[in-house]
Amino acid sequence: MTALPKVELHVHLVGSASVPTVLELSRRHPDSEVPTDEEELRRFYTFRNFADFARVYQAVNRLVRTPEDVATLVLGLARDLAGQGGRYVELQVTPYSHHRVGMPMREVTEALNLAAAGSLREHGIELTYIFDIPGEYGEEAARITLEHALSEPPTALVGFGLGGMEEPRPRYRDAFRDAFAAARAAGLHSVPHGGEMTGPETIWEVIEGLGAERIGHGISCLADPRLVAHLRETRLPLDVCPTSNLRTGQIARIEDHPLPRLLDEGLFVTLNSDDPPMFATTLTDEYRLAARVFGLGVPELAGLARNGVTASYLPGERKAALLQEIDDLAAAAG
Repeated sequence: MTALPKVELHVHLVGSASVPTVLELSRRHPDSEVPTDEEELRRFYTFRNFADFARVYQAVNRLVRTPEDVATLVLGLARDLAGQGGRYVELQVTPYSHHRVGMPMREVTEALNLAAAGSLREHGIELTYIFDIPGEYGEEAARITLEHALSEPPTALVGFGLGGMEEPRPRYRDAFRDAFAAARAAGLHSVPHGGEMTGPETIWEVIEGLGAERIGHGISCLADPRLVAHLRETRLPLDVCPTSNLRTGQIARIEDHPLPRLLDEGLFVTLNSDDPPMFATTLTDEYRLAARVFGLGVPELAGLARNGVTASYLPGERKAALLQEIDDLAAAAG
């Protein structure tokens, strides 16, 4: 499974931090609430529900205080993916969190640019960025995220997203719609989260209100047959993260995950890790889980890998090369 060439389309900068990386940051900033002991940190990464996960995520987020911290996270992710057959990643960054701790936009962008270059040079991982709005912070977060994306973007910025808690979103609908309209007008792809912890109405909102070109999670779509038909007809990709949905309490057991039903419905699904160290998973583990729990064979797993490449914002020639790599490996395995 490690040898299968993979792309990662749904992973968050802070959530990608491995235990050693978080320990490095917590020891660098010992005034935080994040444990500096490895066993305590692993216990800290036990979540009862999404709200509990969000609390822990924010605590780790507050460790990221300098451009050096930002670069440490990016290069740590690249190193981890390089050992898993990773080729390309679209990394979700939340500029508003760096703004709140006083990091200037230019310094964040410089760190992201240097880290992207280092990722390719040191680990062979091609890396691009998606700037996402933390939805629970509303209009200010939308404004700051858009300002950073338009005035001080990293060279490899390809997308604009919306994450965080889904329940407060209706209060800020107009602000989010305006921000996405401006981002899309500037040439950025629309890749919001939707239908992770709420129903199909959130998915309709990101489609109709935010012009979604790809949707993070989207697993609640199965409750709405009309939405399923729309997703099937438009081939709108869903970035699915099974272990994440289990760890944040969206499903009770991994066997309950809707991944097989999504595939049976003919939907366009990619497989991703979301916040891998926090959920004790890796991108490779997600493929292994799909094989072990859901019985997917080499053709189906290769199909998911192909979907990831197809749904990515790689240039056409890079897509073609990666798709050929996947096909060659699948043929050899078959």
